[in-house]
Order: sequence, then C-alpha cells, then structure tokens
Amino acid sequence: MTRPRPVRALLAGLATLAASAGLALGAGGTAHAATPLPAHVFAPYFEAYNGDSPAALSQASGAAYLTMAFLQADKKGSCTPYWNGDTSTPVASSVFGTDFTTIRSRGGDVIPSLGGYGADNAGTEIADSCTNVDSIAAAYEKIITTYDVSRLDMDVEDNSLTNTAGIDRRNQAIRKVQDWAAANGRSVQFSYTLPTTTTGLADSGLAVLRSAKNAGAKVDVVNIMTFDYYDGATHHMATDTETAASGLHNQLAGLYPNLSDTQLWNMVGVTEMPGVDDYGPAETFTTADATAVYDWAVSKGINTLSFWALQRDNGGCPGGSASDTCSGIAQDTWYFSHSFAPFTGGTTTPPANDFSVSLSPATASVDPGAGATAAVRTSVTSGSAQSVDLAVSGAPSGVTASLSPSSVTAGGTSTLTVKTAAGTAPGSYPLTVTAAAGSTRHSATFTLTVNGSGGTTTLANGDFESGSLTPWTCDTGAAVVSSPAHGGSHALKTAPSASQTGQCAQSLTLKPNTSYTLSGWVQGPYAYLGVSGGATASSWTSSSSWSKLTVPFTTGASGTVTVYVHGWYAQGAVYADDLNVS
Repeated sequence: MTRPRPVRALLAGLATLAASAGLALGAGGTAHAATPLPAHVFAPYFEAYNGDSPAALSQASGAAYLTMAFLQADKKGSCTPYWNGDTSTPVASSVFGTDFTTIRSRGGDVIPSLGGYGADNAGTEIADSCTNVDSIAAAYEKIITTYDVSRLDMDVEDNSLTNTAGIDRRNQAIRKVQDWAAANGRSVQFSYTLPTTTTGLADSGLAVLRSAKNAGAKVDVVNIMTFDYYDGATHHMATDTETAASGLHNQLAGLYPNLSDTQLWNMVGVTEMPGVDDYGPAETFTTADATAVYDWAVSKGINTLSFWALQRDNGGCPGGSASDTCSGIAQDTWYFSHSFAPFTGGTTTPPANDFSVSLSPATASVDPGAGATAAVRTSVTSGSAQSVDLAVSGAPSGVTASLSPSSVTAGGTSTLTVKTAAGTAPGSYPLTVTAAAGSTRHSATFTLTVNGSGGTTTLANGDFESGSLTPWTCDTGAAVVSSPAHGGSHALKTAPSASQTGQCAQSLTLKPNTSYTLSGWVQGPYAYLGVSGGATASSWTSSSSWSKLTVPFTTGASGTVTVYVHGWYAQGAVYADDLNVS
C-alpha cells in the first residue's frame, strides 16, 4: 500500500535496538490448527501504527475480519519483524493479542500483512532485509504461532518488486513454512498483495509469482491493489477493477493451467481505496463503485475483498485529498465496510437464474489499420433465460470495440467488432466483454494482438532545455528553472503541497515485453523517479545535492508506460534533470 507515508515509515525505522537473527516457534513452541478463513472474505486493512484498537474498530465498522498492516524490520539487515518496524511493538501476545482474541470471540479473525510501501521502499521488508531463508521462515512461523493465524499476507511493491534476491528468499521461506505447517497439521495460507495495471499485473508482479512457482511455494491468493494507477488516464474505478482482475485471472490461468475457472477466480483478491486515492481526484472510488464491485465480486466468487484502510471509511474531509483518516468524499461513516461486509462467508451462492458468456474466437492478430470480429455467445446455466446487457472495455488508444446487438436474451449471440487505426501501437491487448443481468455479471476476454515491432517513442524534453514543461503533464506549480541545474541551463522544479505530490509525468510507447532503464538526477526531500501503467518500478532519495536514480523496468504486452517524477506531500520542492530511458 502507499501508506504509511515515507516520513512515518522512516521515523519508525529510527529505532536502534538490536534484534536477534533467529526466532522461536512462538508461545510454547507448539503448533496447532488455527481456524481457516472463509472461502470468501472481506478483510479491510487496519492501520496498526496509529494507536487504534483493532477489536473496537472491527466492532464499530462491522468488519469482522481485518488485514493488519504492517510488519517489517526496524532497520536494514535485521531478521526480526515488528509492527510498523517499531521495536516497542514486537510480535508478542502482549501486542494486539487481546484484541485478536476479542475479534475471534465475535466470529472474525485477522491476517497479518508484511511489507507495505514504506518497508518496500526503505529495505526493511523482512525478506529484503534478512538474507537468511531459515531466519525469514522462522519469523513467519513466530507470527503464525504467536497470534494463531491461518493466513499471512505479503505486500510487495516499489523496490521489493525489483529485488530479485529478496523475492526468491521470500518464496523459499514460504515453501519452508508450508512444509512445517503440513508436518504439524496446521492450515496456513499465503497471499501476495501486488500493484496492478488496469489490465492485470505488470511483468514485475508476474515475476513474483513465477519465483513462487519455481520455489514450489503455493500462492493461495493474489490480491491486486486496484488504485494508484498513476497513468494520467480517466478512470472508472469499478470498471478498472473488473478489467484488472480479469487480466489477472488470465495470467493465473497461464501459470496454473490445471486449475478450473472457479479455482482461478478463487485465487483473486481485490483491494480498493475508498474515495480519493494518492494520485488525486482523477482516481476516485465512489459509493456507487462499491456497489458495482461488490456485485461483481459475488458473481465471480473471488477470494478476498478489501480496501485501504478501515480508518479512512468516513466522510470527515469531503472534497479533500488522500488521507489516513478520511476518504475525501461525502459518505456515511462505515459506508464501504457495510457495503462489503456481506461478502464474507456464504454470500456467494449462485443466483437462481444464471447464464454464461464465451467468445469465438477468443484471440485475433491484425496489422495496424485492420480489424477483427468474434461471436459473443451466451447460454442459460440455471433457471430461466434473462435479458443480458453486453459491454466491452479495455480498448487502448487507436482501437475501437463495439457489440451488436448490445443486449440479448440468454442463449442469444452478439458480434464483437474490433477496429485498429493505422497508428495503433503494436502489442497484445486484452478486451473484456461483460454480460450483466441485474446484479449477476460474467465476463470473457478477447485478446487482440496488433502486429509490428513498435517502440518508436522516446522520452522527450528530459533535460528541460526547451525552457518549457511540454510534453510533461504536471501538478499545479511545477516549473522549469535555471538554477539549480545538473546539466545545461535548465531543470524541473516540482511543487508538492499538503494535497499533491508535485508530480510531472509523460507517457511513452516502448517495445512490448522489453527491459529498459529509467535514469535521472534529482535533489530535494523525498525525490521520486519511476514508471507506472504497463510497468511498475520506482526509486527515491532525500538529498540536498544532485543524486542519480536508476530504475530498471520491463514493459508489458502493450509497451506503454508513464514516466514520472515527484516529491511528497508538504515535504518541499524536488528538482529533476537529465532524465533518460534507455
């Protein structure tokens, strides 16, 4: 997650108390079987660093299950996790133990989450920090036995997505814990929480899952963060959730070809950010989006529905920006919790009248300027035939997609027509056809491949010597200045405020599925350089003099990414110069 913000995460990391490299199994060292989570669970994130009582807010909100954020080392090199990296809140029954027992007494449970943006950025995520796989596994086992939990969540983002050694250590440790759990008759699940594009995981996220498969580690849930896309596009957040999850479903099908469609959907988790997210009002998850996502999640039978975070579920700052304590929109207190809470347990019973949707063919390869068609077939799977509304989403720039007719009676057929422009960028694009009858929704994916080599776009005005911001798109207040400059006579100056990071961004179309490196010189407090959209990677530094940042990344099937530079909320101006993608 993007919270806690770096300031808070770094303050927590100032603790200097030494931690031991090894951990015991927990109270008494005896493993026993914790109660497994429901097959479908709503478990919003709880900000464990602000002093609130998990049990009190669980009861007040109606969220019986909580995802506890976050556990991390107090400093790089440590093998001991603490809540928020604070040595005063260790993994011990005296810390949150009473709250967790109370939550269980009411029929709920907790999911400890390790990592988070602050840890992934500071190098204190336990598998990044600790280089001993056995010590990492022992840390996981201590969390499990101390709190008697049946699932651990691994929140992997930012620098942890490019730390190959840490990724491999984490998955090797998970495999060891799974072997330990099996030997002790204990049920333990592992979920990965990962950033996403609107069409599925970027290659960096897929690499985490590939490593798990190579290590023989079972991933029970892949939970995607369907917010903070940072791509400068217009977003309908509920639709983006569906297309992102459908893309993930297809990616999981490629990784686990022996799983059924139902099993694949039950590996999917979705985490929203109610109201205004970190990017700003362009990415606002509304109360109407909550209803749409709930109906969709029930229809698909996904595993986990969540949001960041429970303390934000109120309308205390309507018209505001992303905040730890409110959503930034007008809403009733606990609106999102109340909307999602019925998802837990047996609420995913298939409707009495149901249908299916399929595409024939499901793929097509065309040259730029050409088009393709596919039959959209529906059929009745239970009960009587209903009127089914059809829609298609996910078409990139230069591609149009339409359905004729746009409504059929279940059992009927429509035609999907896809057309490309002469300038459409080469790449593979998943288009999602959604069929809806009331609250029942099903979808099918059409994969369009546009032929060609692509990759003609390069970063423009990366040295700002033009004297203007064009073609960068920036938050209010950004400017090109003459001093300080790293090279030449101009540089970029951002303007972070209490409500914005001062971001400047530029979209590029590069070669699909290709490795690149973004580099540039920055100075100032919390200076970020990164890419989003078709790839997710970033780096940051705080420096009063020019420092070079290097960000390796791999493009996805479309080749499209957004390059960005920004500071952090109310932390002072950041300067950038001589940016380049190679």
